[in-house]
Order: sequence, then C-alpha cells, then structure tokens
Amino acid sequence: MQLLAAFFPIILFFAFYKAYGIFVATAAAMLAALGQTLWHWFRHRKLEKMHLVTLVMLLVLGGLTLAFQDPTFIKWKPTIVNWLFGVAFLLSPLFGGRPLTERLMSHAVELPISIWRQLNHAWTLFFLAVGGLNLYVAYHFDEATWVNFKLFGLMGLTFAFLIAQSFFMARHVKDLPSEEK
Repeated sequence: MQLLAAFFPIILFFAFYKAYGIFVATAAAMLAALGQTLWHWFRHRKLEKMHLVTLVMLLVLGGLTLAFQDPTFIKWKPTIVNWLFGVAFLLSPLFGGRPLTERLMSHAVELPISIWRQLNHAWTLFFLAVGGLNLYVAYHFDEATWVNFKLFGLMGLTFAFLIAQSFFMARHVKDLPSEEK
C-alpha cells in the first residue's frame, strides 16, 4: 500500500494526461503530491528529505510548465530529481562518513562496508542513468510516449533495479550466530 502511495502523483498524472492533456495532468500531480505530503506530515509529524526534494521540484517545474504553457519544464523533473539523488548518493560518504545506502538500510540488514559502497555506487549510476534516459525519451519521442515512459518505463526500471539489488544484497547478508537465530 505504501508503494502505491509513493506512486500516487505519477499515476494521477498519467490518468489526467490521458483524459485532459499535459497541463491539467501537471496541476493534478502537483495537488496530489502537496496533499500527500501534508497528509504524511499531519500523520507522522516528519517528512523524508527525498519526498521534500521531489515535491519542491514538482511544484517549481510544474509551476513553470503551467505559467509558460511549456511541457519542457515538467519533462525535466524526473531527470533533475534523479540526478539530485544520484549526486546525494555519490557524495554521501563525504558527509557523515557512511554511504547513503548504509544509512537508509542498515537498520534492516547487516552487510560488510564494501558491499554498502558497491550498493551506493550502483544507486548513483542508476539515478544518473535513468535521469539521462528520461531526457533521451523526452527529446527523441513524442509527448505521449514520454508520458508512458514516465509511468511504465521509469517505474519498471526502478522495480527491476530494486529486485536486482535485493538478490545482490541477499548474497552478502551476514548470518546471525546460532544463539541469535
């Protein structure tokens, strides 16, 4: 359910795009993301930095899309967000000493530091690559193809990458001593 909630604004964007076009879809995604963020704040009294970055980029680039009636801005949103995340993963060991992957997941799984670093590099490359791929699709295909790619392509690539990461991590999880099992 939480995964569906994470993709709610993009699913809404897709549905509104099919019915009303890019500008109504952009406004719908902006309102959905803002409402979702406010709901999360009232429920948990905290917000994740990644959610805030995504919201701010959506509001700024969506706002520019609506103000100038130019879909180029909203097409850049996935790229900018992914590149920001890629840079965050890349630079995370410099700020705090540990890779971001370790900080995000070490409460759930114990891995050697070398594996955390490999995972961090993989996430960095993934975010930078999908950001570039988004621009390729945005500039080499029509708007409808880009919208389909934004929902199905980016989401599919993310799920495939998560599954691959899970298999990679499973090979390296440290076994608990027999008395802790």
